[in-house]
Amino acid sequence: MNDLAPLLTPEGRALLDTVRDTAPADELAVATRLRREHPAELVSAALGQARLRQRAAVKFGAEDAGRMFFTPNGVEQSTRASVATYRAQRLRELGVTSVADLCSGIGGDAIALARAGIRVLAVDHDPLTAAAARANADALGLAGLIEVREADVTDIDTAPYDAVFVDPARRSSGRGRIFDPEAYSPPLSWAIDTALRAPHAALKIAPGIPHETVPAEAEAEWISDGGDVKEAVLWFGTAPGAVRATLLPGPRTLLGRGLANPGVRPLGRYLYEPDGAVIRAHLVAEVAEDLEGGLIDATIAYITADELRATPYATAYEITDQLPFSVKKLKALLREREVGILTVKKRGSAVEPEELRRKVLPKPYGARSATVFLTRVAGAPTMLVGAPA
Repeated sequence: MNDLAPLLTPEGRALLDTVRDTAPADELAVATRLRREHPAELVSAALGQARLRQRAAVKFGAEDAGRMFFTPNGVEQSTRASVATYRAQRLRELGVTSVADLCSGIGGDAIALARAGIRVLAVDHDPLTAAAARANADALGLAGLIEVREADVTDIDTAPYDAVFVDPARRSSGRGRIFDPEAYSPPLSWAIDTALRAPHAALKIAPGIPHETVPAEAEAEWISDGGDVKEAVLWFGTAPGAVRATLLPGPRTLLGRGLANPGVRPLGRYLYEPDGAVIRAHLVAEVAEDLEGGLIDATIAYITADELRATPYATAYEITDQLPFSVKKLKALLREREVGILTVKKRGSAVEPEELRRKVLPKPYGARSATVFLTRVAGAPTMLVGAPA
């Protein structure tokens, strides 16, 4: 079913409530029973929507997801609610009261903006996606703040709005994920031109964007949530040339200070693993300076230091052993330490963690846990053994 309208009727909504918690294994039996009383196409659509809502709960929370309407692409590509809320709050703090949300999808960002008290024009060219955004605004009681328009974003006059938000499509049905910013839909160059004409703007982009492609007029921010890097944002009308890494929940924000790359030093007692947003933002040097530490290798984003210091921007591990790469030696060490739970991390190593885990810990040797880092120290393949500090 390529139309949400039947699901928005009283019969459709009642059916959605009926199938809300249907487990995948029970779908066939539930569908067979319900088709005796409802059209088969409506039953299939309701079960499909229930499945999408269950998947979307991770991003939107069970309460909101249980009331919203989704498309498969909408679940996959929409912004996590925590990230959208943070971004909306930043715009609110800039004094923004209205936003043209271009490429709005099923309305995840528009919802966060409206909940921040910002009036939103949500634009998407796909009829089903626009219908989902309209239904979501209504379902969450935000229709008074969100206008949904089915249109080509390049035809929209953004002049009446305080800010522009653009989330270009970065996936293609035929090619999968798109890495070339000029292959985004719309292209990044168009989004930047549009942003430069607005008092404020935020462009959501892939976190792997090369730093050299960030325009001089933009502030670049990398955002992680729960340790996972979610996106990068180019801000206009804020602090041109600034770089920041923001960690959620919090938020905690690390601002770049223009430091040179930290030097390499001998391995100390502690190893610090910077958050992914810090690494993507090229702010490892700022964290190393705060920790009075250095790198274990010029090409590896692990920081080492002699003292344990609290920082939200890196996870600390106490290192007990440093070994040249050797499956036999590591297996013997784990047996000696009575390790039964092993976490394997890697940076600068071609060895797959799961493969190593199977080789060195074919069975638990005891109840203790350990963390092994597969990496390089001063250019040499090395295994570091330790535990969270």
